[in-house]
Amino acid sequence: MRVHLINPSHLSFGIGVITPRWLYVIAAATPRTFGDPVVVDETLEQIDPTQIQAGDVVGIGIHSGNALRGYEVGRMARERGASVIFGGIHASLYPEEAYELGGAHATVKGDGDVVWSKVLADCSNGGPQRFYDGGHIEGDQFLPARWDLMPRNSYMWASVQTVRGCPKHCSFCSVWRTDGQRPRQRASDTVIREVVELRRMGFNYIALADDNFYPVTLEDLRLAEQKNDQPRLAELRTMRAERFELMARLAELPKGMVFFTQITMEAAEDLEFLDAMHKARIKGALVGVESVTEEGLKAVFKDFNCAGEKLVRRLRTFREHGVHVLGSFIFGLPTDRPDTFEATVALADEAGITMAQFVLLTPFPGTVDFQRWEKKMESDPTRIAGFPLTRYWLMPQALRPKMYMPHPTMSGDEIRQRTQGVWDSFYRLRAVWKRSRCVKTLRNRLAFTLMSKIYRQMYANTGISTDSARVNRAATWTRWLAKPCRRLFQAAPMPELQMPAGVSEKPIGLGQPLIQLGQPAETSPK
Repeated sequence: MRVHLINPSHLSFGIGVITPRWLYVIAAATPRTFGDPVVVDETLEQIDPTQIQAGDVVGIGIHSGNALRGYEVGRMARERGASVIFGGIHASLYPEEAYELGGAHATVKGDGDVVWSKVLADCSNGGPQRFYDGGHIEGDQFLPARWDLMPRNSYMWASVQTVRGCPKHCSFCSVWRTDGQRPRQRASDTVIREVVELRRMGFNYIALADDNFYPVTLEDLRLAEQKNDQPRLAELRTMRAERFELMARLAELPKGMVFFTQITMEAAEDLEFLDAMHKARIKGALVGVESVTEEGLKAVFKDFNCAGEKLVRRLRTFREHGVHVLGSFIFGLPTDRPDTFEATVALADEAGITMAQFVLLTPFPGTVDFQRWEKKMESDPTRIAGFPLTRYWLMPQALRPKMYMPHPTMSGDEIRQRTQGVWDSFYRLRAVWKRSRCVKTLRNRLAFTLMSKIYRQMYANTGISTDSARVNRAATWTRWLAKPCRRLFQAAPMPELQMPAGVSEKPIGLGQPLIQLGQPAETSPK
């Protein structure tokens, strides 16, 4: 019995931007008694079906964007006699889909670090259960990834996770429902060990792939103090101290290393935290701006953000403290007007945002927005390729609507055209080269420019225009640009790099069994 782990994708680019962490974490969760798993990331190259044999186990992690391709791979693997196991956010939300359309023998919900070995044990002893559910594991159970199984020279950035879960409740996001609102942090030792391993391999750029790198805000502390909730206050202070300890240790690593993460706007109020990020060389952060108007923020349950000049000041604060912002904006909100698009570009420029993404309002499964939309669509008889609009991820890409949620004053075509104009304006070459001054050397400016163009091309099929010709052109351009860009991000391996003082080379208990059968566990490749 051989184990295969597959990250499905309809498009392959030859080079990946960021390592798909879940693949290598689930590889680490595969007991050595089953041998090294075969890891396939289809964003690099498509799977070779002949590698799958009768009796093998195939684990497929899916989100809504790649579920259709995942089901194709699952049916193929089942036809070849393999046991097919689905995990990931989408399989957790729609397990029956995986059985009906993906040839699944089992689906697994939640974190996969612990329960995966139980799934494999069942597969080798008569067959898996139909469903596995293990809840949210604690930070001390998170597994370091098996980076030794990663194909060399295939990714620009590596990824390490330090915390799962987000205490917010944004209407367009499913993270707080799937990963929970209680942040679960890894100890800094385990994070540093993994970062050092990746630097030894030649990775200089690492994404801290967290749901929210800033899980404790100053407002959280103030509220706990006002309520005189001493246990809660102690818990929050401990979590905050652990964040600072991690950043202090990152600062001890080789000077050339660069980190990137995801964070909420409230961090701009916490200058001590931003200064610690700067010292740790966390030089970039994706910040969910979403809307430049107060009405738009209220529409997505994000009124803890700010708008107008106050928003500009907050975004500038990040940059003033050495943290560059990748701003995320949503268009198509019911409060948007034609002048919202120009105002967004103007604000991004005034605030000095280094990179940005402009996405159309899309009801993603597991979100509040989706629940509202699904209820409104109950009486709509429209079907495409045999599926109702509320199951759009099952439709062939070329047949999917460009927009799903009608706007009260603008047509879908107008919103898409205006959004396209924003992308074109923000990512015109002259503007990108001007923003590349955020880095010092010519080499890094070239890397920034290439990365900006790749980022733009990879988002060419995010609802702005999803015709197959454009998608194929985007894939071709991305494949062409990716190789020289990876070389610019690559660094010489440092196999001699030592662990910082106080961090052991290996964690205590490494190599011990990952699970005792019968112990509660959960899976969801992240």
